[in-house]
Amino acid sequence: MASTLLSARDLRFLIYEWLDAEALTRRPLYADHSRETLDGALELAERVATDHFAPHNKTNDANEPRFDGERVHVIPEVKKALEVYAETGLAVAGMPESVGGAQMPHLITSACGAYFQAANLGTSAYTSLTAGNARLLLAHGSPEQVRTWVPPMIEGRFTGTMCLSEPQAGSSLADITTRAEDAGDGTYRLFGNKMWISGGDHELTENIVHLVLAKIPGGPPGVKGISLFIVPKYLVDADGSVGERNDVVPAGLNHKMGYRGTVNALLNFGEGRHTPGGSPGAVGYLVGEPHQGLAQMFHMMDGARIGVGAGAMAVGYTGYLKSLAYARERLQGRPLGGKDPERPQVPIIEHTDVRRMLLAQKSYVEGALALVLYCARLVDELASTEDEQERRRARLLLDVLTPVAKSWPSQWCLEANSLAIQIHGGYGYTREYDVEQHYRDNRLNAIHEGTHGIQALDLLGRKAVQEGGARLTLLVETAGATVERARALGGAEAEYADLLDASLRRMSEVAALAWAGGDPAVALANATPYLEAVGHVVVAWMWLEQLVTAHGKEDADGETFYTGKRAAASYFFRHELPRTGPQFDLVASCDRTVLDVPADAL
Repeated sequence: MASTLLSARDLRFLIYEWLDAEALTRRPLYADHSRETLDGALELAERVATDHFAPHNKTNDANEPRFDGERVHVIPEVKKALEVYAETGLAVAGMPESVGGAQMPHLITSACGAYFQAANLGTSAYTSLTAGNARLLLAHGSPEQVRTWVPPMIEGRFTGTMCLSEPQAGSSLADITTRAEDAGDGTYRLFGNKMWISGGDHELTENIVHLVLAKIPGGPPGVKGISLFIVPKYLVDADGSVGERNDVVPAGLNHKMGYRGTVNALLNFGEGRHTPGGSPGAVGYLVGEPHQGLAQMFHMMDGARIGVGAGAMAVGYTGYLKSLAYARERLQGRPLGGKDPERPQVPIIEHTDVRRMLLAQKSYVEGALALVLYCARLVDELASTEDEQERRRARLLLDVLTPVAKSWPSQWCLEANSLAIQIHGGYGYTREYDVEQHYRDNRLNAIHEGTHGIQALDLLGRKAVQEGGARLTLLVETAGATVERARALGGAEAEYADLLDASLRRMSEVAALAWAGGDPAVALANATPYLEAVGHVVVAWMWLEQLVTAHGKEDADGETFYTGKRAAASYFFRHELPRTGPQFDLVASCDRTVLDVPADAL
């Protein structure tokens, strides 16, 4: 029976036929790997996700973490799943050999992670947060900090968090008030509160490593005065053993509409519940230099943004596969030309509008998967190439694609979940079917790691104009190369290439027109429709890449894989890409409607 988490056939098409993962194994960084080890990781991830994460997804949702005033309680299945994840080596797959990792390409570990996100978004959040935490410390921590904190995290003994937001600050990190006072012994003492901390407290592992943004008194104002600190739940003794409890405690849990299996906490630092060494405050260890915290945290935040997009894709993908299976089995109604009530009913997939909804989902989720994996391949380019020009190219492309890779799947794979509910009819709204939970889980991704609007400001306000627009120019040039390859093939590929080419030119022109007046308020008033339009253009590029890769390939007996790819691409170019015309027109007009409306008129 085919998996309803992700399509293994689609993954292998994208990873091997399109993105050529095997070429990465010829580079020194990944030389220990081969097609055999890459396939082995993918197969292991699918099996562990299916057997140990998916079975408790609904239980996790129905029995969310609870706080009794002293301890946070999580269902035991979560702890068991995390132990299996660590025991099988999946936690170390993408980590460097220097800390005991398998040093596998990010392209593969991203695909592996998608299985877990599709199976159980709540439980998989602990693994992805921990991996991001460890990678940040590998990039910015001292050798001693790396030795102390990274191995226990990738071994599954510790988990990690990121502590940015505060109750009064929200996304405005310039306004955080958590302070870090120099203790004079090489450590700091932290005082303050952090809100919306996923994985913020539990007893799933021996320890929790919090990465905390705070301000050192006397530092520069705003974001320039933010520093980054390691603040563990328990201090660690010189021999690496877990020691005294640190003064970081939960004040309560937040109960969200989705991701209900992930602990989400309000944390208090330095409130006096615990006083390590007899001194007030939570013990923290400065990462790198003072006042560099936000730049350092972006190492984790940028990875997390793409990770949120990957999660949105995965939940949309599994919802699509489940609605596809339902549509093939559910008998209801008769064909338009066959109204005789004596005739047998047909599977609802025979109805045109159901096929429309399935094709729309397929175009969204398979396009999003291609985008997420393309970004992962860029990460591998950055890590493994020895050519500085190639490294710069990969970095610029990744920069400009990150806000798109975060927001587009969060919007359109949520729409896929909505369509999956619609296909299930009345059953889709009940908790007995998975698609109801998938929609609730996915709705959070438009907010996680920066809202839709924040990503729009990042794209049009920074990424599209920095360094003379170098990032946007490179994106257009890179997609333009795909256009030329597709044109040379003729047929539908050439037709869609012309449509994409026109959209790419419009995307670049409109960014310039938005900024032509030089007023940031006017330029950014319509940043969100710009982001949405660019997202559709980028995903159209992903579909054209897939069409070019599939050109001339025939389906094997009993398979309709390439036929389905061509149908989904056709749907996206004919039904979805035309949406961008009015959006680009609006941005180009520098429309002031949302800028000028008085607040008291709303």
